[in-house]
Amino acid sequence: MAKTKSNDKSGKGLPALDRSPSHLLHRALQLALDIYGDELGAGAITQRQYAVLAAVEAHEGLTQTDLVKITGIDRSTLADMAARMIAKGLLERQRSSSDARANAVSLTEAGRLALEDARPKMAKADARLLKLLGSNKREALVGALRDLVRAGEEAADPPAEKPPKAEKPKKTDKAEKSKKKKLKKAA
Repeated sequence: MAKTKSNDKSGKGLPALDRSPSHLLHRALQLALDIYGDELGAGAITQRQYAVLAAVEAHEGLTQTDLVKITGIDRSTLADMAARMIAKGLLERQRSSSDARANAVSLTEAGRLALEDARPKMAKADARLLKLLGSNKREALVGALRDLVRAGEEAADPPAEKPPKAEKPKKTDKAEKSKKKKLKKAA
């Protein structure tokens, strides 16, 4: 749990960091991962592996691209994770029936057992984390985090915009046109 321990013994923190949502989310994530590690123990599936297994269980036959969208794990990391989880016997992969270029992923029996074993421990980790807040703030935190994730997804995938209209050439006034005609005649 060394990651979440603060070196600042004064309890005052740094004002700029104490007001930084990105820094505070990072620190909260470190705390959550430490609690998760305590609850699941050494050698257990990681929190991200849990997310992948839970997503695959909920939607058997997802493609790895679908898993990227659902879990928020970037494409290359997810591909590497899937390969390791296949090697461990937690997942199996086959070509998607709807897109021959994509791999569909499904749980193996070992993956299902790992998920079943981890599920109550994950619930306990979540409960421990939320217990650090007053009961009136728990739902608000989860709701705010959900809203933040959804807003970020929508911002990352904005609706297609219409291309800007081409500018029409500016109309010239009569005096300018008259000058141009005189120059042409003179040339």
